[in-house]
Order: sequence, then structure tokens, then C-alpha cells
Amino acid sequence: MHVKIIENYKPINEQEAIDKKAMLNFIKHNNDALYRTNLIAHFTSSAIVVNKTKDKVLFIYHLIYKSWSWVGGHNDGEPNFLKVALTEAIEETGVKSIRPLLNEPVALDNINVENHIKNGHYVGDHIHMNITYLLEADEEEETHIKADENSGVKWFLIKDVLKHVDEKRMLNIYRKVFDKLDKLKEL
Repeated sequence: MHVKIIENYKPINEQEAIDKKAMLNFIKHNNDALYRTNLIAHFTSSAIVVNKTKDKVLFIYHLIYKSWSWVGGHNDGEPNFLKVALTEAIEETGVKSIRPLLNEPVALDNINVENHIKNGHYVGDHIHMNITYLLEADEEEETHIKADENSGVKWFLIKDVLKHVDEKRMLNIYRKVFDKLDKLKEL
């Protein structure tokens, strides 16, 4: 696992500092931290995908959470968080021309996932220890849904997208990443 990615991450607030400490402690005590077989918590990698002018974001309509959301998924044993974020972005949107804006993460979050049914099977409450990246894609490229995970793929103006997010617990995470994006645009 690329523990150094987490160790080197500079938290921007108390929440990230605490979540970083929990992630590192969890890795130290759980050899299966990258696998869903750990029913308490496991690592996921997500991405905010923006267009070249960085004023739009590509979101999917997530079937389980019934909300417009970022892209991402379970690491399922893959230690390279960025690789997982890129793979998930391509699979969930159909867009092939996606590249990292940065090679390091822009957010760390331990996200509580409530129990639900996925593919006909019960999934209990657990935590996604999530590493978030900023990716860039060509908004002119054709998109496709991934029918087993989402029912829509759409570009939104960043200034408007949060009005379409029904998963309230995610709003602070998205705002945090959009604030980092704003700081990048200023550079």
C-alpha cells in the first residue's frame, strides 16, 4: 500500500488530521485494509473530474445513494490510490481522456456508509477510508453510464452542482475539494 501518500498528506483542517491519524492506525493494525472483506472499514479512491477551464465538474447519478456524486470506488487490493481513481472515473463516465491535475490527493475523509443492498446482497454499516484526487477530462468527449452503478453522467457548472446533491453528508467534502480547486486556479 502506498502508505507514504497518506503520511505525506498535509491535512487542511482538524477533521482531516483526525481522519489521517485513523487511516494510518487502521493500516498498521489491518492487513486487509484495502479489501472489502474488512467489514469495519476499507480504502476507497474517489475523484472530482473537472473540465479544462475548471468551471465544470463531471458527476454521476449514483444508484445506491440516489444522488449526483463524484466518481470512485473500492481499492479491492490495489495499493495505488491514483490508479484506482483514474480507473473508476473512466469506467463510471465512459470518458477516456482523463488525466490527473495533481499526482497527490486533495482530500482525506473517513466516510460512514449506511447499510444497503448491492447486487441483491446486504452490505452492513462500514467506513470508507477515502483518498480524493482532482482529475481533468475533455467535456466534449462522449459519456456513458455504468448501468450497475449509475443512471446518469453529466457536466455541471461547479457553482451550481451542489444544488443537485441529495446526499447531504457529502456537501462539506465537495466544498473542501472545490476550495482547493479555486486555490489551484489562482496559481
